[in-house]
Amino acid sequence: MSAKNNAHQVISVSVQGVITPPRMPPLPAMPYALAADGSPFLLPAYGSIVYNVSVGDSAYGWLADCVHPGVSVKLEDATGNRGLNVLSCVGNTAIVMTGNAQRARGMVTGKTGRFSEHVIIHFEPETREQMAIGDKIVIKAKGVGMSFDDHPDVMLKGCSPELVEALEATTNSEGKLAVPVVASVPPHLLGAGAGLVSDGGSIHIQTADREALKEAGLDGLRLGDVVALTDYDSSWNHGYLRNAVGIGVIAQGDSPRAGYGPGITLIMTSAGGNIAPMLTPGVNLKDLLL
Repeated sequence: MSAKNNAHQVISVSVQGVITPPRMPPLPAMPYALAADGSPFLLPAYGSIVYNVSVGDSAYGWLADCVHPGVSVKLEDATGNRGLNVLSCVGNTAIVMTGNAQRARGMVTGKTGRFSEHVIIHFEPETREQMAIGDKIVIKAKGVGMSFDDHPDVMLKGCSPELVEALEATTNSEGKLAVPVVASVPPHLLGAGAGLVSDGGSIHIQTADREALKEAGLDGLRLGDVVALTDYDSSWNHGYLRNAVGIGVIAQGDSPRAGYGPGITLIMTSAGGNIAPMLTPGVNLKDLLL
């Protein structure tokens, strides 16, 4: 039986961002950054319009640092950007308001946290070709405040009603919320983002130990994949908690840096472990919503 929720009570509100340019850290000795082995590297990082990386592509192998697939938007006003980042939900509709791609529609596929605070939006490749940095994009934000009627311990975070419906989460025989995922991330592989607030932002899979990544079945992840976070609670802040379970979407690509890797946008969490991840091949936003 599908899990009932209160989506009919959730409001839809407009938030807006502009396509942000790629940025380089201003610290001394930059623009180079350090890889996990201590070697310096210079690669494109977060932001801008990425023409050749999309939801459904591999999360690995790109010559980039935490690449955002598609288009990244932000507001320079910090409080306004906080509203944009927190209220936008994975699966929300985005509409281009200015420029040559005006009226084109896309979909929110993720959010990033500290140092970037972007909302990531999928637009078709031909639409991206018409877009420019500075174009205004409105998001019909809807999802904050959602909850499941019979699973009060499960908190929804940054998850649209459309994504909840597409996932077809059910209540299993043990009374837990059964959610399909492609893989489970053990807590020792979760890095950057730990300790930060979970309403917005991201939590990263550490990838410096490639053997550990392979052993966990995470070496084939795609952008847009739905994954579980085991023994990890994100009710308020991200952190280790035995038996807690989270659900997230792979929103960013890999990174050479220690502590970083594919970035996860959280969509559900249960401190009491009342989410039951069901390993299911192919659970990806590209197939669920695009």
